[in-house]
Amino acid sequence: MTFENTREFARQLDANDELRNYRNEFIFPQHEGKNVIYFTGNSLGLQPKRTKKYIDEVMDDWANLAVEGHFYADKPWWDYQERFAEPLSRIVGAKPSEVTVMNTLTVNLHLLMVSFYQPTKTRYKIICEEKAFPSDQYMFQSQVAFHGYKKEETIIEIKRREGEHNIRLEDILAKINEVGDELALVLIGGVNYYTGQVFDMKTITEAGHKVGAKVGFDLAHAAGNIKLDLHDWNVDFAAWCSYKYMNSGPGNASGCFVHEKHHHANLPRFAGWWGHNKERRFKMEPDFDPVHGADGWQISNLPVLSLAPYLASVEMFAEVGMDKLIAKRDKITSYLEFILREIDVEIPGTEFEIITPANPKERACQLSVFLHGQGRSLFDYLMTNGVITDWREPNVIRLAPVPLYCSFEDMYEFGQILKKGIVRP
Repeated sequence: MTFENTREFARQLDANDELRNYRNEFIFPQHEGKNVIYFTGNSLGLQPKRTKKYIDEVMDDWANLAVEGHFYADKPWWDYQERFAEPLSRIVGAKPSEVTVMNTLTVNLHLLMVSFYQPTKTRYKIICEEKAFPSDQYMFQSQVAFHGYKKEETIIEIKRREGEHNIRLEDILAKINEVGDELALVLIGGVNYYTGQVFDMKTITEAGHKVGAKVGFDLAHAAGNIKLDLHDWNVDFAAWCSYKYMNSGPGNASGCFVHEKHHHANLPRFAGWWGHNKERRFKMEPDFDPVHGADGWQISNLPVLSLAPYLASVEMFAEVGMDKLIAKRDKITSYLEFILREIDVEIPGTEFEIITPANPKERACQLSVFLHGQGRSLFDYLMTNGVITDWREPNVIRLAPVPLYCSFEDMYEFGQILKKGIVRP
């Protein structure tokens, strides 16, 4: 499609967008009486209007039924999490038995590493990507220290080549083969939080398994954003937060994937009663008998008030379907890229270097833009003029045009505001 940098063209794109009505399903912060242009769904998604109804249901059941709500609520609390299995499995490309919700993201990654990081004297190393999200870095460091290893000798970061912003797939595969028999675990982000690079998880998984390692993914920036086929890719495990692209609210519950090939394996895990045989859970038996499936990795009973907003959003995803979301994601991200390129041409001396891969297969709902010749003052200008975006040192803004609630006219309007904030040479 040939784009045009006009309001009329942007409005026509919106008129033809079959997801346009979902924008009305969300609550936007206001700036001078108008919706802000919201580019930070990769950090915290907007609140769906239907969320309140789901929370109120739990509150009403708590008020009217008290403890009996566990069994007699309209959505009984004792199996509330099971309502996620079918819709979540479609979002991440899994079987319903392979997904569950519990805890928060880094907690779940730690718990999954109990099962899938089992170092030995000869096989103990971990491969991750350079500039992984700091929480993952801290997790790796504490895990290897717990097992008695030094991080310098155990954690191997795949680095970007000199002068490049993204990690090459061939470098990941080469490092996996180089470490070989010493490699215990490959655990990287499905989408790099800083650059927005989407990794080839299928190929990475195959390479890790070929040398005998386990392979998992932190899908914080991938779940609800990209096409995932975790089961068919044969991924061992994965976890993701729900408050970014899936709009469940700040710090909310995490989703987990454990491939069915591990469901009956005698893997170590930290056990708790909510992972115990569901039919016998309330018999208070002394020996742990895990549920056969991802639910067997649960520990405590679930925080139903936290799950309610997540369920509201997951059911919205089920209505829309990932294929339609991805189609709009690609189109609106390309239109945003076009707007940025147009400004580069229109204003001499401006250079917005997009460090997110240009290949649509290697990017999703994010453009990370290096502001050559500009600085924090441009970010501050955007924020004070109704554009909510994200700043990352040294000089990058991250723009995430989430397809459920961002419009093409938002992209056009952003360009107009951006031009006014640029410091001319």
